[in-house]
Amino acid sequence: MPVRAVGGKKVERDELTRHLNAYLNVSHFKDAAYNGLQVSGRHMVAHVAVGVTANKALIEAAVIAGADTILVHHGLFWKGDDPRLVGYHRERAAVLLDADVNLYAYHLPLDVHAEVGNNACLGRRLGLSPTGNTGENSLVMLGQLGVGVAVKSAVLAAYCARHYGRRVTLFASSSRMIKNIAWCTGAGGSLLKDAIAAGADAFITGEVSEHHVHEARESDITLITAGHHATERDGVAALGAHVAQQFGVRYQFIDVDSPL
Repeated sequence: MPVRAVGGKKVERDELTRHLNAYLNVSHFKDAAYNGLQVSGRHMVAHVAVGVTANKALIEAAVIAGADTILVHHGLFWKGDDPRLVGYHRERAAVLLDADVNLYAYHLPLDVHAEVGNNACLGRRLGLSPTGNTGENSLVMLGQLGVGVAVKSAVLAAYCARHYGRRVTLFASSSRMIKNIAWCTGAGGSLLKDAIAAGADAFITGEVSEHHVHEARESDITLITAGHHATERDGVAALGAHVAQQFGVRYQFIDVDSPL
């Protein structure tokens, strides 16, 4: 995605922080991640680079591109992790600090946001009509391909592959026609039970664990994975576009691909 210039304006970092935290309703969530500003850099923000994960390749690419701020879904700091800045963790932080670049990260708040959320973006990408939410923090979206539309498992998997432009995996194929669909981006396998309880015919997510395959088969629900990284690119890109529109700053999506 190219850099989007909207007037080339600037915004104070503190104002951007307040806006993002309020827009994403950060205080509402109990999360494993530290949501918001994780590393402070320059006071004025003019160029925001966005990406899925704050790995070193993304950080270095953002610095080379001239970004003063990076916005990601998976940040550097997670509750319960070892806080010591050693190894690759130290190297990532060092690049940010040397370049005086801000790092923002939003995890669950970005998953469920009604406009720029990963789940909302997946629904739009696949043309699904939302009918509701379920699960903790409303992390599972429910919907249909269309009124009265029902398809076979293999057809739905092919449809997902076409719209994501990549191979997807059909882990479990239901014997029934698929009308009601549940989805959760990223590592949504643990929420399969919520999709089953909601009566969904299929569950689309990013990645799952081994036991989820058996649970899906034994519950006669189609289980499709389209990739953790692939299903979470759209949300952070949409959030970057929102920031650019709101404040007139430039933004750039940087995709450091992952096979998962």
